[in-house]
Amino acid sequence: MNAINNAASQDANSAGTAALAKVSIILPVRNEAATIRKVLQLLATYDAAVEVIVVDGDSQDGTADLAAGLADRIIQSAPGRARQMNAGFAVASGEIILFLHADTMLPPTALADIRQIARPGAPVWGRFDVDIAGRSLLLPVVAALMNLRSRLSGVATGDQAIFVRRDILSRIGGLPDIAIMEDVALSKALRRISAPLCLRSRVRTSGRRWDANGALRTIVTMWLMRLLYVSGVAPDRLAGLYARLRSG
Repeated sequence: MNAINNAASQDANSAGTAALAKVSIILPVRNEAATIRKVLQLLATYDAAVEVIVVDGDSQDGTADLAAGLADRIIQSAPGRARQMNAGFAVASGEIILFLHADTMLPPTALADIRQIARPGAPVWGRFDVDIAGRSLLLPVVAALMNLRSRLSGVATGDQAIFVRRDILSRIGGLPDIAIMEDVALSKALRRISAPLCLRSRVRTSGRRWDANGALRTIVTMWLMRLLYVSGVAPDRLAGLYARLRSG
């Protein structure tokens, strides 16, 4: 009976420790004046064991000024999402690191959801399912396929708000400093350590790029980028091609 009680006590202690795990939320931003205050105002309601770090990549629209007073830290970095995420990680103090886009809103259960990875034996990283808010009728289909593909492949996109234990991110050396597809590269590195925790709770992300460039065109572009990346095309070349396809 004592052994059972001790085991139950250890489980309770582990659950309690996970529930208190400090979370560092890192937002790599560049010219996000239209969205930054909305997401930071939500994050400001979180508990004291959360720090919010905004990493500004040379914004020209006052993004950093708008973030003032709503983030624990605002730092500057050379532009490039992977570079900015690594800069945020370098100053973060949380046991769990969450990378969040400035146009993505977390669900009410987010903290409890992500703190699951602090439990012994749990996956060491994870991501949310996603909803995409926009005008196109294709966006619910895009989101459903994105969630399914991620669940089957163990590869997440940045729109799904990737989170990872600090010690694990340190072990793999942070994110690879590449111009594009940093989310895929990070997922593949983490997947070698454990399968992701694929949460059913959903983040809600903006469909602005689908609305601006056309949903079907954006879908084809993103699938082409992934196909070229897994075929070995260098990220620098992909970034140039992506820019041309978006503006063409």
